This record gives sequence, C-alpha cells and structure tokens, in this order.
Amino acid sequence: MIAAILSTPTFAQNSSELSEDKQAQQDIEVISVTGRAVNLYRNGDSATGKLITDPLNSTQMISSINESLIRDQGARDAKDLYRNIAGVSQFSYAGVTARGFRQEEIYFDGLRGDPYVGFNVPQLFNVERVDFLKGPAGMLYGPGAPGGLFNYVTKKPSSEFRAQGRIIAGTDSRFGGSLELNGEIADKQNARVAVFHEQQDTHRVHSDSEVTIVDTGYSLELQDSLLTLQYTHYQQDLAANRLRGVPVDDNGNFLTGTDWNHNEPSDFLNMRSDVLQASLVGHLTGQLSYDAAIRYIDNEQEQNYHEPRALIDSNGDGQIDLVGREFRDQLREQQQLSFGINFVYESQLLGAEQRTAFGGDYYQGEEDALLGGAKFSKDHIKRYLSNSSLDSDILPLSLFKPNYGKTQSNKYDVKFRPKRNTEQERTGAYVLNELAWQQFTLVTGVRFDQFDDTSGTVSFDDNNVSYRLGGIFKATDNISFYAQWADSYEPQGVGSQNELVGGPFEPTTGTIVEAGLNAELFDDTMLLRVSTYQIKRQNLLQATGLDPEGDGEDNLAAVGEVTSDGVEVEVIADITPDWVVSAAYAYNDAQITKGAGGSGIRNNVGDRFANAPKNQLGFWTRYQLPEQHLAFALGGNYVDEQLSLSGQKVKSYFVADASIIFEVDDYKVMFRIDNLFDKEYAESGFIDRTGHFPGKPRSAFVEFTYNW
Repeated sequence: MIAAILSTPTFAQNSSELSEDKQAQQDIEVISVTGRAVNLYRNGDSATGKLITDPLNSTQMISSINESLIRDQGARDAKDLYRNIAGVSQFSYAGVTARGFRQEEIYFDGLRGDPYVGFNVPQLFNVERVDFLKGPAGMLYGPGAPGGLFNYVTKKPSSEFRAQGRIIAGTDSRFGGSLELNGEIADKQNARVAVFHEQQDTHRVHSDSEVTIVDTGYSLELQDSLLTLQYTHYQQDLAANRLRGVPVDDNGNFLTGTDWNHNEPSDFLNMRSDVLQASLVGHLTGQLSYDAAIRYIDNEQEQNYHEPRALIDSNGDGQIDLVGREFRDQLREQQQLSFGINFVYESQLLGAEQRTAFGGDYYQGEEDALLGGAKFSKDHIKRYLSNSSLDSDILPLSLFKPNYGKTQSNKYDVKFRPKRNTEQERTGAYVLNELAWQQFTLVTGVRFDQFDDTSGTVSFDDNNVSYRLGGIFKATDNISFYAQWADSYEPQGVGSQNELVGGPFEPTTGTIVEAGLNAELFDDTMLLRVSTYQIKRQNLLQATGLDPEGDGEDNLAAVGEVTSDGVEVEVIADITPDWVVSAAYAYNDAQITKGAGGSGIRNNVGDRFANAPKNQLGFWTRYQLPEQHLAFALGGNYVDEQLSLSGQKVKSYFVADASIIFEVDDYKVMFRIDNLFDKEYAESGFIDRTGHFPGKPRSAFVEFTYNW
C-alpha cells in the first residue's frame, strides 16, 4: 500500500520554496483540512531523480510516504512502512526485497551512508519523508541493487515557530515521549532542537529495546541560498539481540512458539552513531541552481549473541528439539564520509524546454572490526545430555523448555581474530538531460563511477559506466504514458576478488525495461500509476566446487542470472471529501534463469528467488468526521507465499491494523492496534538453522500529542 506517490524537492530549491514546503507539511497535520482528504497523504513534486518532476512527467516510479501517513500508522521504524510501497517486502533486519531482489542500500538526504549500519533498523522520529526510487538507479546514484533504493529525508529547521510534545504508552511495557522545538531565532536564522526516547519489551523472550535520538539543526537564509547545519545522535540498546529467527519445518510451520529466543538474557546489541551534516542550496544565476551537501557518520556497534549453528534431534524420534549455538563477541567501528553536488541548468533547445542536471558525489567508508567467538565443541552435546557438561561449554538450547542461564558467557574461551579493516571508496560524475515538448519528453543520462575496495591484504579497484533512457507521451493534460531503460551495477565483494578463487570478477549488473501509465482522474481526486517491467540481474557469483589450480581454495564463477518480471498498480483517491483510500498491488515473478547452487544463488534454475513473493496487496483508508474531530483508519497487508534461502516455505499472510484519532485545537490523541486479529506469521525466511523471522503479535498503544 502506498499513501503518496511523489516527494517534495530535494535538489535545487531556494530558501522561500523550502519554507513554503515546510509550512505545507504543518498544515496537513490538522484533521479538519481544507480541500479534499487526499491531501493528507499525497505529496507534490519529486527530485529524487535529480530533476524536480511532477507525477505526470516522470519516467520512473518514485513512491513517497509523508509525515501524515507515518503518524497515522503509528510507525516508529522503517519496517512499519514497507507495506506502503508496492513491490517491497521484508527480507531481514533493515534489508528488503524490492521488485524481486534483496536490497540494502540506504541514503539519507540524497547521500550514500547509513547511520544505523546493517543490523539496526532506521527510526523515523527525525524523518520527514521516505522516498523509494524503483528499479536500477546506477546512472543517478552509482552502485546499488537493481530493485531500487531508499532515501530518508530528514527534518530541517524552518522559520515558522512550532513546538510539539508527545507521550506514548502501550502493551509490552511500552513507554516514551518526544519534544520538538522549531522556529526563527534571529533574522533569517532558524533552529530545530528535538529529543526522542522510547523503551519497550518485544515479543521475543528476554528481548527489549531502548532508543534515544537527539536531533538539532540550524539554517541561515542568505541572499540567493540556504545554509543548513545538522547534528544527530542515535543510540539503540537492544537486549538479548542480535535476533535471528525461529526454526521451522519445510512447510513453514514454526517448531516452537514465536517468542523463542536463541540468545541468553545477558546478550545485547548496542549501537551509538553521531552524524554531522551541512547543505547549501541556491541559485548561481536565474537559469542555474545547485544543491550541495556533506555528511560525516561515526558509528559503533557492540554485540554479544549466541548464533544458532545446528538443529539437533537429541533422541532420534525425528523431531528437532535442541539448537546448538556458538557465542560471538563483536565490536564494529565505522566512519563514513559522503559528499554530493547537483547543478540544474534550464534553457531551450529544438523548440523544447531543456533541463540539464549534472554533478558528482564521493563516498568513503572505513570499518574496523574486532570479531571474537567461542564455538561449541564436537562432544558438548553428548556431555550435556549425559548431565556431565562443563562450565565452559556453550550448551544447546531446548526449543520447548529453554534452559536459559545454564551456560555462562564469562567462562567461554573466546578467540579473537586480528582486527579486520575494510575500506570502500566511491567516486561518481553524471549528466542527465531532459527535453520537454508539449506532448513528448525525452530523458537521457550517463554516469561514470570509480570504486576502490580493500579488506585486509586484498584490494581491488575498477570503474563502470551506467546509462539511462526514458520517454513520456502526454495523451491529455491528465494522462501520460512513459517508458524507460536503465542499468545498475554492484562491485563483487572484495573477498571474492582473490586470485585463489578465480578473481578478479566483473561487477554484478542489472538492467530494466519498463513502461507505464500515470493519470490524474475525476477532477484530480485520483492519482493512478501502473507499471510493467522486466529486470535482469547478471554476473552473480557461484561456487564451482572445483580447485583446478590445487591451491586449496574452490573457485568461483560469475555465471548466475535472475530475471524478474512484474506489474504494479498504485492508487490514491477520494471516495468522498472526507474519505481517502490508498492501495497498491504488485505482481512479481523473480526466477533463477542461469547458474545453480553455491554462494551467489542458493536455489536452482527455475526456482523463485528467495523471499520474493509473487503477489502483494496493501491498503490504507481513513475516514474523518471534522465536526466531531474524529478520524478512523484501517490498513491491511497481504504477502504471498515465499521461499527462504534454504528453500523452505514461508507461508502467505494477511495482517490488519487500525487507528482512531481525536484532534481538537492543539491536542491530538491516537489509539492504535497493530496485527488486529493477532495473526501468527513469518515475515521472511533466512537459512534453516536460523529459521524464519516471526511477525509481531497483536499490540496496542495510545499516543498523546500537544502543539503550541
């Protein structure tokens, strides 16, 4: 389900436009809005494609979720929003399946780099909008998966004074609150100060979450530009984490309760991240505008957890009843530096309005990791079962009567590897040109990328050229047809470039052919978008099982290919002036078409790709009663059957949610129920020893908001 299709501009806006956009975001939070209800969730133009574009003049799909929908759904982290985007479903942690492919690339404010880094899911407190750019985006953003990419647009200071406080309480000992202050502090100088804290238990035994975000910003309006400075501190403390799944049988049935946890109560995943960002937006001339930004991220993650390593049938009755585990003690420190600048030049050529975007970006990421582990000994199971285990053993955990606390982490013989250093460097430059006649629009683009990866003593560098071609035919003022061809690439993991395994290898590549329809119908009360596409992803590495050189390392070969065919339909419409419905349907058939087995593609030719459902259907509907200051909202999410990485079935599921909102003057109260019918389900599957990721059972909360 998608609530709004297009985003507000990110690039090439002047300061007055930014202030107007911020005011618009404030206006739509009021329940008694003027105009149609559709304005609650529908965004305006988008610049995620480097050129500011309205819905009827886009050659690619950009799904956008605005702050009103985030608030109505009570969303706290990115996982709460995946159902709102056609073709996107959960894979693992912050990773998703997008148009059939695993996708983990995350951008903030148009810059590469994720302050949450991998196993921590992005929180939404300081996020104004979430954009998802669908399909290969190599020409626009460089290396990435062919399914698309996320861009989180953070909240910025504005001149309009705004103060907002929130308090939340709910099931699972959930409690928290936030405070946001925003406004002018001096002539043409604006500031934002905000803090958020929330804690709660989770549905997995011993597991809980505590999140703190401190977000600050300062902006200065210059004569022809706007300077914005931001600092954000993120802190997540997750007890009894990192969380894997719950074991299942081959038919996707959980072998035990979905609250089962493979971790000990003393395990944890703690994350700290500090982000500094500066941006400058403005005009050099009446025809030339620019948007430049730089960001530095300093991140640290510390983890102690028990990794499932073996499923055990202890008495030979054919039923798995124990899980063998190993202990992992990890410290990861990462620094990321991102820079990007985008220029837009407007002119006329061949009787058409011409816009040319050109610019470049740079990314450098460095990770120092100290990884330690204590594996269970080969005879630990026997000693445990004979009731003669040693204190230093990592005891297996029962699926039915978990014996937490019997194994003692402080007595493990932990072996640490030498500190591992990994570096990534990405440099890119691009040109994107648009020629717009009255009925036809032609878009062409090209990008050059240089990448350099190092891990320990292994290093590899190469370059790539990406292209994009798109066109639009406007049948009427309100109906247009579009088509595009574009490509993408991803460098192979630097460890796979070792000559001992057959490296170096060319990057994994992806191409798309897409066509679609964009229409505003019924006096602009309905926005309809339809697309059909085929994506081919090639050069996936496969393990050959052969060692022709006799060097003790089995060779890899780049022979894999996956083909993804799909259709997507997205609608947001008014039923009445006070009743809005947003819905999205996605059909996707992602199949392995070349290669078999191995590390690149885990299933066989002809099989569906892992965690890629054929059908998805999501909706969100809100009916408001302005005179009573009430609104009622209901949403649903259907995800078709999937396969895990090990080929185990992941059952289809449908989950419904509901909200009741009361708002009068400066007060707002929302009552929210998630998983209304308490459905037991798996969001996705991983490998058999780690199981499927269980969805959350029914939960509820009340949130009180006051604005002044």
